[in-house]
Amino acid sequence: MAPPTHPASTLEDAIQAALATVDDPEIRRPITDLGMVAGFTVSDGLVKVDLLLTVAGCPLRDKLTNDITAALTKIPSIDRVEINFGVMTEEQRKALQTTLRGGGDSAEPVIPFAQPGSRTRVYAVASGKGGVGKSSVTVNLAAALAQRGLSVGVIDADIYGHSVPRMLGVESKPTRVEEMIMPPQSHGVKVISIGMFTSGNAAVVWRGPMLHRALQQFLADVYWGDLDVLLLDLPPGTGDVAISLAQLLPNAEILVVTTPQMAAAEVAERAGAIALQTHQRLVGVVENMSWLELPDGSRMEVFGTGGGQTVADSLSKTIGARVPLLGQIPLDTRVREAGDAGTPIVLADPDAPAAKALDGVADKLAVRRESLVGKPLGLLVNARKS
Repeated sequence: MAPPTHPASTLEDAIQAALATVDDPEIRRPITDLGMVAGFTVSDGLVKVDLLLTVAGCPLRDKLTNDITAALTKIPSIDRVEINFGVMTEEQRKALQTTLRGGGDSAEPVIPFAQPGSRTRVYAVASGKGGVGKSSVTVNLAAALAQRGLSVGVIDADIYGHSVPRMLGVESKPTRVEEMIMPPQSHGVKVISIGMFTSGNAAVVWRGPMLHRALQQFLADVYWGDLDVLLLDLPPGTGDVAISLAQLLPNAEILVVTTPQMAAAEVAERAGAIALQTHQRLVGVVENMSWLELPDGSRMEVFGTGGGQTVADSLSKTIGARVPLLGQIPLDTRVREAGDAGTPIVLADPDAPAAKALDGVADKLAVRRESLVGKPLGLLVNARKS
């Protein structure tokens, strides 16, 4: 929230205005709007603020302390700040939950991205088989989009093979507010994954109904805020999660990842062709590991050539609409190294050829859906002639 443009009439008004500029690090809304400021006192240049946390062990307590202190010490007569932390009562947490959900108190949380007025672009990143670098593409696109100033979220929907938290360097756990979950953030991207709820590197052994429920909770119970883009890293193939996605998010657009190898391309076509049955839009194809750039400037086509364009052409013919090849990503060990280190290559080494190629794909996806709610459609109605 921007500081007020008019001068505060009293010191108390100035303090209140300064506190209103501080956002909760997880929810990204002013702490004054969230009912976190229980009160404050001021005397001889010292402000004492009573602040209520959603949970006692809030991992971002230090950031709140620094942000509040910085905001208040900008007031000329304030030189010291003391913050007394408390914890919200159950009633206060329920009130916060109601506020975040827009005043609703539904027994079954609503998926905001499935609503007619949603302006969030939802991209489901799919592949026919594993090992094509789908997760690497997902996290790099997310980081690249966030770097452009967009509000971005990622759901690691690959329940059995979750890897997104490591590749984005997410170390903190989600915070729970009553029945809502606040997702951790890294590199400006909000992230949720089943790996955040399991012990160590434990395997997840679930069948269809549990997978459906997990995806539903990630979409409805997590507080995402007002996202521009939501990316879902899907498991390989056309199984339960892909079917659940079509039911829960029929407006999701499918992004197919493949390698140049013809065997991989044939399988990728099946993953994309599911859009015919689910009536979802195919936004395009990304060809990963397209070639290896050698020191002398030549290219070694390790996995063959042409697979991405073949998939795009085949899917265009199958669905009767153009499916573009959005980009070809070179094979580069730095992509793997950056992912293992938790900083996607688009951030760690933006001048690398793979990073530039991924940035080019992000440019084509960085469009927020415009809502038609409240907008004139420009339709002309002819009056009936008598």
